Amino acid sequence: MRLKTLPADHSSLAQSYNNIGGVHQNLGNYSKALDFYEKALKINEKAPPSNHPLLGTSYNNIGGVYKDMGNYSKALEFYEKTLKILENVLPQNHPLLATAYDNIGGVYYNTGNYSKALEFSEKALKIREKALPTNHPDLATSYDSIGIVYNNMGNYSKALEFYGKALKINEKALPPNNPSLATSYNNIGGVYDNMGNYSKALEFYEQTLQIDENVLPPNHPSLATSYNNIGGVYDNMGNYSKALEFYEKTLKIFENVLPPNHPSLATSYNNIGGVYNNMGTYSKALEFYEKTLKTFEKALPPNHPSLAFSYNNIGTTYYNMGNYSKALSFLEKALTIAQKSFPPTHPRIKIMIGNINHLKKI
Repeated sequence: MRLKTLPADHSSLAQSYNNIGGVHQNLGNYSKALDFYEKALKINEKAPPSNHPLLGTSYNNIGGVYKDMGNYSKALEFYEKTLKILENVLPQNHPLLATAYDNIGGVYYNTGNYSKALEFSEKALKIREKALPTNHPDLATSYDSIGIVYNNMGNYSKALEFYGKALKINEKALPPNNPSLATSYNNIGGVYDNMGNYSKALEFYEQTLQIDENVLPPNHPSLATSYNNIGGVYDNMGNYSKALEFYEKTLKIFENVLPPNHPSLATSYNNIGGVYNNMGTYSKALEFYEKTLKTFEKALPPNHPSLAFSYNNIGTTYYNMGNYSKALSFLEKALTIAQKSFPPTHPRIKIMIGNINHLKKI
């Protein structure tokens, strides 16, 4: 209707393009999402002034797609354009500035630059602590963001500290079945999982699952995530039959609600492959790892980090099967992508190089 009734550069058309782009992004159709977001950007760039917040929204949306695609340099470029506009038009303690800092921090987090991620997450927190009441859910989100970084840095005591702050807010501010409360339980469960405290991890993951089962439809993706996390704990405990049970519940939901090339579906295949690998059932592991790779190859750009991990898993499986030439081929593919996606100091690169050097000596 808008295409028929409005001029080609009308702001309402930009809104429509943004909305459609958002749906494609959620479906994992990143090239389509970019197409529509760029149409919106083209309109917003023509509308004065050059620092209008709508232009910042366009840059932000495009940055988000590049982040999902694993193109972190482009994501950072567009997120920084967003930040520049917002810093020019908003007061220094405006909540939207905090969101912009969070987005940039998220890119640094994904590239393994945790010190920069922490720097931007703390900027976001500083704004929210000044601008929001002490029990505001956005403040909990900020604590969660910092907790995630500490968790990945291996500083589990700090991670629990910040996740605990988020949980305290959510328990006061939200009803007992609110999904954000489930997220808090889930995050804390993840730290205990990383610490090897599997009984505590299960305790918090099961609290998450209880909320999800009460408030979500049976095919909701968040329910699948809960099953997946519980499956991961059982996998770590060596209880592979229980791990498969929960991972298969996850897969069943994803197959029902997601398009066949969605990255989350690939992750689900990968987890099942990992269990079979741990069980020593390498042919089944290879079957699921190849499904993972096939899905990622359709859904993601050729240098996405997830492809590197996929090649690495297949290579490791071939190594376990004694097929060293195949193993070397896939591990080298993994390293090539990882070196393009991550800084040279990233721990994953060091591990991959070590594995390849070991294979070459066999």
